[in-house]
Amino acid sequence: MMVIRPVGREDLSGLMALAGKTGGGLTSLPADEATLAARIERALSTWEGALEKGEQGYVFVLEDVTSGKVAGICAIEVAVGLHDPWYNYRVGTQVHASKELGVYNALPTLFLSNDHTGSSELCTLFLDPDWRKEGNGYLLSKSRFLFMAAFRDKFNEKVVAEMRGVIDENGYSPFWESLGQRFFSMPFAKADRLCGTGQKAFIAELMPKHPIYTDFLSESARSVIGQVHPQTAPARAVLEKEGFRFCHYVDIFDGGPTLECDIDRVRAIRRSRLVEVAEGHPSGRGLTACLVANEQYHHFRAALVQADPHTDRLLLSAQQLDVLKVRPGDSVRLVRLCPEEKTA
Repeated sequence: MMVIRPVGREDLSGLMALAGKTGGGLTSLPADEATLAARIERALSTWEGALEKGEQGYVFVLEDVTSGKVAGICAIEVAVGLHDPWYNYRVGTQVHASKELGVYNALPTLFLSNDHTGSSELCTLFLDPDWRKEGNGYLLSKSRFLFMAAFRDKFNEKVVAEMRGVIDENGYSPFWESLGQRFFSMPFAKADRLCGTGQKAFIAELMPKHPIYTDFLSESARSVIGQVHPQTAPARAVLEKEGFRFCHYVDIFDGGPTLECDIDRVRAIRRSRLVEVAEGHPSGRGLTACLVANEQYHHFRAALVQADPHTDRLLLSAQQLDVLKVRPGDSVRLVRLCPEEKTA
């Protein structure tokens, strides 16, 4: 059985192993032990209420309860950009026209933006390739919504998610080579590493302050603006089915899309509800994969179960009760794992 739980200090080696499998481009999961240890400490301080809002960040791991192996990681930043500026490019249009000459050109551009400052952010989503099965990716991604629904007051009105852009197996980013390299004068891997280890001052110092005309970029760079890494495509599809949309903001390094949604419009948050649990085994028709989570802030747990998503009394096995740290009579938050498919 797989369970989502808060990260702990004992997970450092597991996170290092995960970081070594990302293939680069996931700046919030660098293969740097000191950085990951500091990330764990910041998460623990967040749960302890010791940090200001702009410094708070929750980190969760996906654990196989049988072996104790850490198979994945996901996180939530409470409010981005309140201390360090949070940059992206807004994809827009600049019009150049001359009535006298009969010339009208609408040119696509990239504008440097801080528009998402203060938003909550879904981040650091990575699942070990060996565990990409049996709904683990859905559990890892969507469990955060049940935490946000249970503790809604700790998050802001809008939630965003930066998707990893197109980078090949050798770490080559066409967007970076055509744009970022010209201003930062360093390889993508170095900029990625600096950002991942918290050294972000160079971004504000070196970034272009004026609109960029994308026609000046290479064809390969233009083609990946707003596109995701092949391994990230399933994660994008999951978020879009939950209500997230691409509103023409892209990452400044690799050109990957930023998705966004009003937090109260996220399907899993809006549709989740509290039900009572009892010990037993559900039977009959109408059972489907559901997300279930306890309501314990410091000991949050989430898992996948087969259940009737409309039930008011959820039957769980003794193992499931133990893993979720609940007892019969407790309330848990329940929601259907995936949206119901619309029929004609």
